[in-house]
Amino acid sequence: MEYLLIFIAAVFVNNIVLAQFLGICPFLGVSKKVETALGMSSAVAFVMTLSTIVTYLIQKYVLDVFGLGYLQTICFILIIAVLVQMVETILKKASPALYQALGVFLPLITTNCAIFGVVLMVIMKEYDLLTSVVFAISSAAGFGLALIIFAGIREQLSLTHVPKAMQGAPIALITAGILAMAFMGFSGIV
Repeated sequence: MEYLLIFIAAVFVNNIVLAQFLGICPFLGVSKKVETALGMSSAVAFVMTLSTIVTYLIQKYVLDVFGLGYLQTICFILIIAVLVQMVETILKKASPALYQALGVFLPLITTNCAIFGVVLMVIMKEYDLLTSVVFAISSAAGFGLALIIFAGIREQLSLTHVPKAMQGAPIALITAGILAMAFMGFSGIV
């Protein structure tokens, strides 16, 4: 039951993008097409889950044991960067079309504050490894849900008449705000 509550809270109530405002760069940048949003969501999910596991183990069995907690930030950033490079290499070989579609946004996962935020929250909340993985997967699902919904809305907006002054970033930000307010409706669930 605890894991279900963590999942619902991370996906709907405390959505990493819409409630905590982490990961806004890819949220706004890669949300013009649903295909690209799906690819980015899966890449972020993979990196977020794997980096949570690795950083948790490094924190508990290296940094805490040897009193090197002050190296946490640099260690976590390096781990995330290495994992992103691994995902980039895999995507380049496995799915060149998706690799091209993500373009410059794939390296941005390295500096995606949603991933860094999740690995830090896991440590701050003092979760065990299984709970950390559930939280990471749930946060990634919430990120993906918000990104895909937003991409779908933006695709529909591209087919409608939007006043010239509202085209592009203005309508995207207004839409993101309305989407965030819609997700606030879930706040009483957990």
